[in-house]
Amino acid sequence: MNKENLRIVFMGTPDFAVESLRALVDGGYQVVGVVTMPDKPMGRHGSVLQPSPVKKFAVERGLKVLQPVKLKDEEFLKELESLEADLQIVVAFRMLPEVVWDMPHLGTFNLHASLLPQYRGAAPINWAVINGEKETGVTTFFLQHEIDTGEVIKQVRVPIADTDDVGIVHDKLMTVGAALVTETVDKIIDGSLTTIEQDLMIGEDETLKPAPKIFRETCRINWNAPAKKVYDFVRGLSPYPAAWTVLHNNDKLMDVKILQTSIDKSEKPGKPGEVRTDGKKWVKVAASDGWLQILSLQLAGKKRMAVDEFLRGFKFGEKAAVE
Repeated sequence: MNKENLRIVFMGTPDFAVESLRALVDGGYQVVGVVTMPDKPMGRHGSVLQPSPVKKFAVERGLKVLQPVKLKDEEFLKELESLEADLQIVVAFRMLPEVVWDMPHLGTFNLHASLLPQYRGAAPINWAVINGEKETGVTTFFLQHEIDTGEVIKQVRVPIADTDDVGIVHDKLMTVGAALVTETVDKIIDGSLTTIEQDLMIGEDETLKPAPKIFRETCRINWNAPAKKVYDFVRGLSPYPAAWTVLHNNDKLMDVKILQTSIDKSEKPGKPGEVRTDGKKWVKVAASDGWLQILSLQLAGKKRMAVDEFLRGFKFGEKAAVE
């Protein structure tokens, strides 16, 4: 068997998955089908259907695309089976039923954006940055019943700089992950693949950190936390979905997204949520043990702005505060 006659079905949806699909197609691997989410209604009345990034790429490259609403639908299963895949590869897709992941004789492997068994779940990149990790990585593993628990094939470690936001880490892992996908396929082809059970990778005193799905309320800033915690929280959600807070200003309440901060140790801590500004160049907010300089922010319905640009059109009241 070689990469030209190994029949691969690829499953994925967002930009993160496109890089892996591109690596397979450009590398000469035989991708016989692509499974992705149905087109999403867009626009004010939902009249425009927006294809996923994976579908856009697949169509450009002339690949067969399947877009099931339900993964247990009989018609979809028949069509998937007709592709006669030897191997399925999953990158940033949804949870698969056993009837799907058990279909190819070589199995189904997933690319996960963490160093499993740490950060199992839907948002591993965000939570690694939010938790102030110095390192993350990508893992390929075979799917089994419990989500993100299958036998690990290989991992690649990637450092996280203290100034990296989740967008930067996402792009690093996307590139490294694509290379790991093709390397994993090569190991399957040449028979050199070995796996290890995740339970054997957990240290005696190691605590597993989860990576649950992130909702809007998850993204609200707690100004009672230490400044470093708030700093990591902001970069772990920037540029998307973005940390936010409620600004009290001149008897008005407004939601504000905070997209970039720095820690200010130049003066003693204030009351958490207290806002100070010179009205021209800087704004800072008190956390429990120090201050956060706000470098970039966004009001609802407005574009992202550097703080000096923001201050040219916005005036803070004397008792402005956030919560």
